[in-house]
Amino acid sequence: MPNNIMQDGMNPVKQFIGQINFSKLSIPSVRITDIIDIIVVSVILYYVFKWVRETRAWSLMRGLVMIGVISLFSARFHLYTVSWLIEKTFSVGIIALVIIFQPELRRALEQIGSGGISWVSQVMNSNSGSALSTDTNEKIRVACEAMSKDMVGALIVIDRFNALNDIINSSGIRVNGDVSSQILENIFIKNSALHDGAVIIRDNKIAAASCVLPVTQQEIGQKYGLRHRAAVGISENSEAVAIIVSEQTGEIALAHHGKLTKGLSGQQLKNHLDRLIIKPHTGKRFKKDKGVKKNA
Repeated sequence: MPNNIMQDGMNPVKQFIGQINFSKLSIPSVRITDIIDIIVVSVILYYVFKWVRETRAWSLMRGLVMIGVISLFSARFHLYTVSWLIEKTFSVGIIALVIIFQPELRRALEQIGSGGISWVSQVMNSNSGSALSTDTNEKIRVACEAMSKDMVGALIVIDRFNALNDIINSSGIRVNGDVSSQILENIFIKNSALHDGAVIIRDNKIAAASCVLPVTQQEIGQKYGLRHRAAVGISENSEAVAIIVSEQTGEIALAHHGKLTKGLSGQQLKNHLDRLIIKPHTGKRFKKDKGVKKNA
């Protein structure tokens, strides 16, 4: 009996429960204004995170999450120097973010001001996981095989999760046309008006052409030119998949997650796209390369 009393006295959970006065506990009343307040805040947070996902801020957001984890770790284990550095960094971080992302912030405010309700409905109806259909995949294969045979340089980017809005708005020429092998070949034919830059395919349509992409800083080999460096660069900064046809050798290559797969045939390119992008009828999000083959 004394042992049981001692164990009960040493149990903090039981002590905490014993101090609670259940007779005074009550469920707080919820007003209509409270529900509206929660809905408004949820909608605002949704669009903020959606905007972050569709711009370069997504990469920065992941970096901030890592800094936050390091900050919690340093506070837990009393790493005072690390905590001091993070504190000083965050003290000027907000001003730095506004300066770095000034173009994106201005564009977002302009869209909200000019579009109004129509802009909001457009965002809500947009597909966040643009999948590639089998028919579009086949048309890309035919076009790449023809351009490879004729030594026509090409750069085709498949936009996933609508992440390339800022590139389309700032540098691209809007097309919004159906994908066909003839159109792709005509866009990249030498001396055509749109052959410089990249074609961006979204929702099985050619969203824009002549787009300027960020160039990778990693070393990919002296024999690879600006198209290959731009393809690797856009795959590093987004979930996009980039297809390159070399003007010098006719070689077909594919860039994904910063990795370059070279020396592909038309059928191998189609198989890669089948593995990288889930078909729309499955209703699933895009998967990583490793686990998609079995599902496909």
